[in-house]
Amino acid sequence: MPELPEVETTARGIRPHVVGKKITGVLVRDARLRWPVPADLPDHLVGNRIEQVERRAKYLLLRTHTGTLLIHLGMSGSLRILPEKTPAQPHDHVDLVFADHTCLRLRDPRRFGAMLWCEDDPHAHKLLRTLGPEPLGDGFDADYLFRATRKRKVDIKQLLMNQNIVVGVGNIYANEALFLAGIYPRRAAGKVTREQCVRLVDEIKNVLNYAITQGGTTLRDFVGSNGDSGYFQLKLNVYGKEGAPCPLCRSPIKQIRQGQRSTFYCGRCQK
Repeated sequence: MPELPEVETTARGIRPHVVGKKITGVLVRDARLRWPVPADLPDHLVGNRIEQVERRAKYLLLRTHTGTLLIHLGMSGSLRILPEKTPAQPHDHVDLVFADHTCLRLRDPRRFGAMLWCEDDPHAHKLLRTLGPEPLGDGFDADYLFRATRKRKVDIKQLLMNQNIVVGVGNIYANEALFLAGIYPRRAAGKVTREQCVRLVDEIKNVLNYAITQGGTTLRDFVGSNGDSGYFQLKLNVYGKEGAPCPLCRSPIKQIRQGQRSTFYCGRCQK
């Protein structure tokens, strides 16, 4: 599933190939995404130029003079830069065709993604306006996290995955950051100390920045690709490693379920 680092890698990968280009066509092969692709999307895009490519949480924002194209990759989506006449493969749902005869192609096998138009401030869009701060931004610091956790009985891992608290800390990254910070994932958020918040914020930023750095090696995959996801596997400490020795103390990694998601942790190192 594309998480924040994968979406950031996608934004960086497509940016130099679409910014400044004029859109000459929009080909919608299948509009049945999580929310239907608007029937009038070509009317908004054709003749426009993409001025900026930004990321907010796991949304890509392709800004033009008249509005913004919001793209979400869902659970299985990917974007590629291809020659305009490249034959479509199964699950290739939408092409943005440019004047230089290249196209930006959305592939989404499970169709949980989205491609929507927003004429106003995209940050005020109903899908974005209630989102929490970016984990790599200045708005997410130890003071903020400490305030956000006070009197909260929810598990700290569940709080980190609440997009209204902080965006983009998906399951893998929450597992890894909590391990590196030495915090038991079932600890009540309200019982996390200020000192622990300092460590946890630092480790969340470290884990996400590391993932983005690793993703940099896949940027070439966004151009002329065979359509493979282009995402990357990290060197993980605990996630997916039930029974393996903890890299710090050699105790076996444990697995539990939290909110229908798998959690991995070291019972000795995480308190």
